[in-house]
Amino acid sequence: MRRSIRYGSYFSFSSSYFPSGVKWLLISNCSIFVLTFLLARDEFLLARIFDWFALSPYHVLHGLRIWQLATYLFLHGGLWHLLINMFTLWMFGITLEKDWGTRRFLKYYFLCGIGAGVCDVVVNALLGRASMAPPFGVSTIGASGAIYGLLLAFGVLYPDVTILFAFLFPIKAKYFVMIYGAIELLSAMGSQNSGVSNIAHLGGMLFGLLYLKARLPSFSMYDVRGWYRNYKMQRAKKKFQVYMRKHNSGRGPWTN
Repeated sequence: MRRSIRYGSYFSFSSSYFPSGVKWLLISNCSIFVLTFLLARDEFLLARIFDWFALSPYHVLHGLRIWQLATYLFLHGGLWHLLINMFTLWMFGITLEKDWGTRRFLKYYFLCGIGAGVCDVVVNALLGRASMAPPFGVSTIGASGAIYGLLLAFGVLYPDVTILFAFLFPIKAKYFVMIYGAIELLSAMGSQNSGVSNIAHLGGMLFGLLYLKARLPSFSMYDVRGWYRNYKMQRAKKKFQVYMRKHNSGRGPWTN
C-alpha cells in the first residue's frame, strides 16, 4: 500500500493491504479472459459472446442491449491489453479504495466505465458509425474507460505524489494525468482507425472529473442534530436579548 501520500514522496506499495474491490475486479477480469481464451476454439460461440456482451453502438441504440455499457468492461482483446489494464487498476485502485472504502470505489469505477461507454455510443452515433452491427460496425471492449477514470481521480486527489513514468522518469501525478489526457485527445482528433477507443478513455476521465467536482459533502444524523441544537440556542439567545431590552427600557444604564 502507498505510504506518505500527504508528503509528496514516491508512490510505493505494501502487501499488507489488498482491498476486496480491487481484488474481485482483478479476479473477474482475469477469469473471464481465461474463459474466452478456452472458448477460442469454438469461433461461433466466441463470436456470440462478444456479440452479446461487447459494446456495440448499433446494438445499444437499435437492439436496446443496455447491459453492454457495463459488460464490455470485462472483455479484453489480448493478454497485453488485459495486463496493462489490470496492472493500472492494482497500482492506483488500492490507494483510492483504501481512502474511499469499497462501496464508493466500486461506484466510481463503474460510473467511469459506463460513462465511457455512453460517450463511445454517442460519438459513434453522431459520426454515423452506429448504423451497422458488428463485425461490419464498430464495437468496444476493455476496462480502459474505468481505468482512465482511476488515473484522473489519483491525479486530482494526490497531485504531488511522485510516480515513475514508464518505470524510469519521476513525475508528479498531476502532470502524469495531464500527459495521458493530452495523448488521448490528440489521438482522438487524429487517426480514426487506430483500433483504440480514445473517446471511451476521455469519457472515463470526463465522468470521473464530474463526479469528483460535483460530489456534495455527506452529512450524518449527528451533524443534523448538532445544527438544530445550535439553531435553537441562537434563537433563544435572541429572544432573551429582546426581553432584556424591553424589561430594562426606561430604567437607565444600571440594573440590579
